[in-house]
Amino acid sequence: MGGQIELIAYMGLRKLFSDRGWSVPHFPEIETDMTGEDLLRFLSIDSASVESLVVNRSAIAVEDAIIHPGDRVALIPPGVPGPHRLLLGIHGQAKPAQPFGLSFSAADEDDVKKDSGQ
Repeated sequence: MGGQIELIAYMGLRKLFSDRGWSVPHFPEIETDMTGEDLLRFLSIDSASVESLVVNRSAIAVEDAIIHPGDRVALIPPGVPGPHRLLLGIHGQAKPAQPFGLSFSAADEDDVKKDSGQ
């Protein structure tokens, strides 16, 4: 028993919809539940073009998503700016190894403790 999903896209992915002549939202028919990766293959969208999905208002990584007929799905591309990442709920999905380019070693922490008299 299949059904439609409501599909929207943001930023550069929105242009892809336009190039393909898809409405926004687009309503593709799916036959059964599928993973986020299956959905991207079904839509012929390169997985590198989508960082995250929002399924029924909940952000989820593409590889963790399960899409059911009737779901509302938004495609989020890489490069969404910081404040928008927080609002969309994808703020924790791609944390940099060194926030803001800063890194501290154990030796640096020892120097700070010595300087502060601890």
